[in-house]
Amino acid sequence: MRRRATLLALGAAALAAVTGGVLFLGDGGLLRDGGDTGAAARGGQPPATATVVRTDLVQSTTVDGRLDFSQRRAVKAAVEGTVTVAAPEGRTLTMGQALYELNDKPVTLLYGPVPMFREMKPGDRGSDVLQLERGLRDLGYGSRLYVDVRYDEDTAAAVEQWQKSLNREPTGRVGKGDVVFQPGPVKVVSADAALADQVGPDEPVLTIASTRPVVRAELEQTDGALTSKGTEVEVTLPSGKTVAGRVAGTVRPEAQASGGDAGAGDGITVEVVLDGGAGAASGEDAGKPVSVKFVSEAREGVLTVPVEAVVALRGENGGYGLQVVRGATSKMIRVETGMTADGRIEVSGPEVREGLKVGAAAS
Repeated sequence: MRRRATLLALGAAALAAVTGGVLFLGDGGLLRDGGDTGAAARGGQPPATATVVRTDLVQSTTVDGRLDFSQRRAVKAAVEGTVTVAAPEGRTLTMGQALYELNDKPVTLLYGPVPMFREMKPGDRGSDVLQLERGLRDLGYGSRLYVDVRYDEDTAAAVEQWQKSLNREPTGRVGKGDVVFQPGPVKVVSADAALADQVGPDEPVLTIASTRPVVRAELEQTDGALTSKGTEVEVTLPSGKTVAGRVAGTVRPEAQASGGDAGAGDGITVEVVLDGGAGAASGEDAGKPVSVKFVSEAREGVLTVPVEAVVALRGENGGYGLQVVRGATSKMIRVETGMTADGRIEVSGPEVREGLKVGAAAS
């Protein structure tokens, strides 16, 4: 269920009706109609009072979201075979570990931006060879290996050492289906092929994601401004813990998890990156919804009064005022109004100061 709390800035266009001496705002707020302001000038007392307070105002929209991990993508088989082992959902895998086994042979995770697009063998050159050699070196194979773009005899010797450790035939060549290159550690999101399934080239075996936790939430089309990269959010996790974050961008419906309804409607699905990195949502129940508060505007340290303390002035000049109360007397002062939030409105003017007692509508 989506929860919303959109607050509107006060302006003349927001006035919807004048009824019984009260002006109603389009968002359900109200302020007092000044009526005969001469009563205040003559010292008439208001039915209640309020105090001018310096505080922060925040306009926000709050919706439900769900925990997820960024950069979802499918791992597809490069060759035909039978799935004999698959990493379980939720497991985090690092360099050198098997994503799955095909025909009882591990398909190993190595780090690098270039995908595995060919068999690598002596005489080959390229950036894929470079990242293979880096991986072998970091895993402790090939003490004599010089890391470069050339697949030479030392590379083949290091590959053989690595293959023996995996109980593979030590050929000195790396088959197209032996390795999966990814930018870094990955989390297994789902197993797309079950144990003993036959898979062919380009058929998905696993869905993986980065280890960076994110929150996905759906906004309405009218909230498009909140989807801008860098928009600040406040996320309340299932445990009640509050974590700050920022909008990383929008997510296309086809990038969503299967079975979820996020992105399936007419709204805009945004991805929020949590401050604190991989540990920001540690131990949280990903199956429960989270609350996502999008901050659209904020004003720090401004003078404010309750919305109902502001008087709509009649007459040729119009505008807004406050009925300042001093002892048994009061007077009307003209003010400029600004942002509203949580039932308070920003006010300013040469006579406005913190602690000033002003008239307000009776509660």
